[in-house]
Amino acid sequence: MKAIIPVAGAGTKLRPHTYTQPKALIPLAGKTILSIIVDQLKEANVKEFIFIIGYLGEKIQQYVTQTYPNLTCHFIQQNERHGTGHAIRLTKDIVGDDEAFIVLGDTIAEFSVSEIINAPFSMVGIKKVDDPRNFGVAEMDDDGFISRVVEKPAIPKSNMALVGVYKIKETLLLFDCLQKLIDSNFKKYDEFSITDALECMIENGAKIRTFKVENWFDCGKKESLLQSNAIMLKKFSQPPLESNNFQNTIFVPPVSIGTGCLIKNSVIGPNVAVGEHTMINNAIIKDSIIGSYSNLVEIVLNNSLIGSDAEVKGSSRHLNIGDNTAIDLGGGTK
Repeated sequence: MKAIIPVAGAGTKLRPHTYTQPKALIPLAGKTILSIIVDQLKEANVKEFIFIIGYLGEKIQQYVTQTYPNLTCHFIQQNERHGTGHAIRLTKDIVGDDEAFIVLGDTIAEFSVSEIINAPFSMVGIKKVDDPRNFGVAEMDDDGFISRVVEKPAIPKSNMALVGVYKIKETLLLFDCLQKLIDSNFKKYDEFSITDALECMIENGAKIRTFKVENWFDCGKKESLLQSNAIMLKKFSQPPLESNNFQNTIFVPPVSIGTGCLIKNSVIGPNVAVGEHTMINNAIIKDSIIGSYSNLVEIVLNNSLIGSDAEVKGSSRHLNIGDNTAIDLGGGTK
């Protein structure tokens, strides 16, 4: 079993943060989006990973190498972004005929990885959504096998969306189908789609079942990222230990405070994640994500996303600030 994680996207909906940081490394509940995915697979004894990198790929490679030194990791560069199908096709020589577990690099879902790995069929994660027109959609027969999959249908016949998690047994057939799409230049929305490759597999006799994920966290936009952070803090966070670094400060759980932080005269929480070595003084912060090595002084923040190495001074605002930014709300932006 080899895990494939495409993380080559530019994350345009999370700019300005993704100008300097890959979306997969955005902090979430004291972890990163990528580490939550990798840890989930590691716990199920998956030991070999293939990361498809592109935009800011060197940061992904450095992070994975330092954080997971004992994993067998491969890094494949996707120089031209032609969609998820194209990205997965690049892994053919490494995967060979082994089974593959594919998780899109911005997909966090709760399910039993071991149960899906041990299933006798290829498996695709699904979740009921209100408006399926923005997703790949699965139509199923009475036995739970997929009869048809369609990418972003104009008139959906199902409200079961593909969440971006796939266990593939027939990997050779998957790669053959992806190659057919590429050779015929068959694109949807200017991309080669894994959904179309799954449809090709079904037409060629593959038996693919669905499984419902318990929760599916949206990490694509600021608002949904903050919502996901709040939910996952309840799952991952622990109360900060008493420390001389926290003076005259109240923590309202759930919160996650990184190592080396210095916080004074503040109220932090609920639903706040703070990165490493950040300094906070005279602040009230709730429902926010704060990056590492930032400096926040005399500020009230709510529903805010602050990047790493940022400096914020002033009064209450709703903010969306990228890395390496210095802001004085009383005087201007540098």
